[in-house]
Amino acid sequence: MVYFLISVVVLAVSLLIISKIPPVGVDIDSPIKALLGGAIIGAFNGIWGLLPSAFRSATAWLSLGIIPLLGAIIVFGLAAWLVEGFRLRWGIWSAIMGAIALAIVSTILNRILASVGLIA
Repeated sequence: MVYFLISVVVLAVSLLIISKIPPVGVDIDSPIKALLGGAIIGAFNGIWGLLPSAFRSATAWLSLGIIPLLGAIIVFGLAAWLVEGFRLRWGIWSAIMGAIALAIVSTILNRILASVGLIA
């Protein structure tokens, strides 16, 4: 449960960071909206994580990463659709750019937290 809460905060901070990058096209009104978006994205990531790792690896490898990318784009768009203050300026293009930027920024933040020793 603690790891989920840390993951939600990392995703929320990542969403706030990518909302400041103009070419991505993501608008977030407040940190509370970012936390809600991070919770939705984190919950869907948790559901994906329930699948066996062999299945996840096989789908990623066989599709050359397209299936996980499509899943991330759909979840990103769904979070924007469900949270009122979380908008995608250019529709699907913002969802694509936002999902890729979220993966990069959250990976960097997770690596920083791991190097400090806050997460495993």
